[in-house]
Amino acid sequence: MDTFVENFHLKECVERMEYLPLGRTGLKVSKVSFGTGTFSQLYGNLDEAKALEAVKHAVQRGINYIDTAPYYGQGRSEEVLGRALRAIPRAAYYVATKVSRYEREYDGMFDYSAQKTRQSVERSLQLLGLDYLDVVQIHDVEFAPNLDIVLNETLPTLEALRAEGKLRFIGVSAYPLGVLREIITKAPGRFDTVLCYCRNTLFDDSLEEYIPFFREHKMGLICASGHGMGLLTNGGPQPWHPADRQLREVCAEAAAYCKREGVELGKLAMHHALQLPGPATFLAGMQTPELVQINLDAYFEGLSEKEADVLSYLKERVFPKVENKHWEGVELQQYRAAMKQAQLEPNI
Repeated sequence: MDTFVENFHLKECVERMEYLPLGRTGLKVSKVSFGTGTFSQLYGNLDEAKALEAVKHAVQRGINYIDTAPYYGQGRSEEVLGRALRAIPRAAYYVATKVSRYEREYDGMFDYSAQKTRQSVERSLQLLGLDYLDVVQIHDVEFAPNLDIVLNETLPTLEALRAEGKLRFIGVSAYPLGVLREIITKAPGRFDTVLCYCRNTLFDDSLEEYIPFFREHKMGLICASGHGMGLLTNGGPQPWHPADRQLREVCAEAAAYCKREGVELGKLAMHHALQLPGPATFLAGMQTPELVQINLDAYFEGLSEKEADVLSYLKERVFPKVENKHWEGVELQQYRAAMKQAQLEPNI
């Protein structure tokens, strides 16, 4: 394994971890990977000491791909991750961040310009304490006024930064799968990785039909959030979650059943997500060593007989009740309505 470091890794864990090629990049990434969206106010208060411990716990046990973004805490996630990485050999991991999505307020949320893209990568390098980034992804391209600005400003800027040695590979992310197909088709060979989230879960299996397309374009496929951004956990989602009421209710019913049975829904969700062939890695947000271990156990140990029975029950009796398996367009409509309103209001 290319990222194995003697006297740092727990060799028996690394030997059990599966490492798959990330598209045409030449990188081999752990089947389970570490998301740091949880290192921000998006998922409640962060215990920074536990977060630092979680990163080290994960990498020592063979997780070698870590994902962050400026939007996660407006730099907080990158800053905390940077502190964690100081205690870890650079050869032991690959780190991916993003550009284009930034602030929580709508008027500063997105910026696909060349200038902002360059500034963002420079700031990410500084916060992370790194000389180069392994992957930089264009974050949530569906929010761009049109894809032309992404292809004419954001992407060429990342290509220039790659030529300068500040990043190695370029990726793209979005929630609507059709937008990902469109932009990859419009820029053949220019994207190395693609990140899809909440599209391979107990309530939404729509990623599966897109895998042949991603494979045809030799994309390194990162499958994120098998937990549905918290919907598929015993703790439930955050108040901001864009899912409709009915989907929330079905997931809450599943969580209540798991609690009665003494089982963690998040482990079942992770185990289910991991079964899909095609993705190079399955990315899960984690903020404590305990959560890291639950996800690693879902992969390394599988499910107990009781957990398997609970999962079967949920698949047969609960999740078929879902009426609308995604929230595509919901956040986009909110964003566009807010931006339109801001243009209508007079400056005071």
